[in-house]
Amino acid sequence: QVQLVESGGGLVQAGGSLRLSCAASRGTFRTYTMGWFRQAPGKEREFVAAIKWSGDSTPYADSVKGRFTISRDGAKNTVYLQMSSLKPEDTAVYYCAAGTSPHASSQLDRYDYWGQGTQVTVSS
Repeated sequence: QVQLVESGGGLVQAGGSLRLSCAASRGTFRTYTMGWFRQAPGKEREFVAAIKWSGDSTPYADSVKGRFTISRDGAKNTVYLQMSSLKPEDTAVYYCAAGTSPHASSQLDRYDYWGQGTQVTVSS
């Protein structure tokens, strides 16, 4: 059973930056893709970014392109989401997910394991 633990959320002013981390632990697994999703109050969970464990193929949601960067450290089994130029509409609970699909998918059902989420609040 894979466990994912997110950290790095918090309160930031519009225009600021935050870096989220997701550490994967427990057991041996072959994870092809890691993803970040977010869910704002009253809205469905939506795709933010994904990365194959090889480090290539990094799709982003249009709403975050040019502002967010996903990366991974294979030695630490950790994936990061660097968020810059944050906007109030980026406010949400951010979830890390891991999936065995070989493709960096934006689809929720392609991911098998989920973290507990970390709150990001951007004030105007």
